[in-house]
Amino acid sequence: MTLSNQQRQAYAKQLYEAELTGNWIDYPTKVFPEVDIEDAYAIGQHVTDLKVADGRVIKGHKVGYTSAAMRRAFGAVEPDYGTLFDDWFVDEGTMIDKSRLNLPWVEIELLFALKAPLGGPHVNAIDVIQATDFIVPAIEICDNRYKTDDYTGVIDSIADAASCGLVVVGGNPVRLTDVDPRALSGALFINGEPVESGAAAAVMGNPVNAVAWLARKLHSFGVTMQPGHSILSGSFIAARSIKPGDAILADFGQLGQVSFGVTS
Repeated sequence: MTLSNQQRQAYAKQLYEAELTGNWIDYPTKVFPEVDIEDAYAIGQHVTDLKVADGRVIKGHKVGYTSAAMRRAFGAVEPDYGTLFDDWFVDEGTMIDKSRLNLPWVEIELLFALKAPLGGPHVNAIDVIQATDFIVPAIEICDNRYKTDDYTGVIDSIADAASCGLVVVGGNPVRLTDVDPRALSGALFINGEPVESGAAAAVMGNPVNAVAWLARKLHSFGVTMQPGHSILSGSFIAARSIKPGDAILADFGQLGQVSFGVTS
């Protein structure tokens, strides 16, 4: 820990106000060159506490930096996580007003819907499978509340909900026991042009492993995932930037398609 709790709370308040007002702020490592990962997770928790106190409802969590290449690029030694809130979920086919976005990128991933609590220091793949009600395809709109996204380290992402902006959820649920999640794949199209594709096995070998990691990590902070929570297990493609006027579609093969647009 390098920042005082007062500094952490003050920055968290600015971060939350930025989300509410659209008056973006400088990222933590620019404001506090000495900030560390412990500070970043604490800032993120303070933001969560402010939102809950304001009536927002926690709807789940996301895992980020699930690929070794991304961790190397951002100097991370492990994945990271962020908390998902009720007003971040968007129906597929929606036209999203550009005013809701700042510096958006899109990723495609599997969303795990839980039917039972999931947490503890030794959660494994079997626990994840037993706690999962179903999976659905999803597009994560990665975003932040910062003036710029030129940061190069994981700390800035951790502090701001692991860079989550919105989640577009597909409506084709599948039981985890009816598919091999490692074999699921998807392709991303922007304005009808294919831009990225990949297989879910790119997520820590199996997205189930990413959810197990998340359960263990959250336990270290005294958090257990709850029934009804949605868990974004990590992208299996490289993130691509989007802009006003774009039409985005993700084709998940047997899981169907998910799409949305951004107003111009």
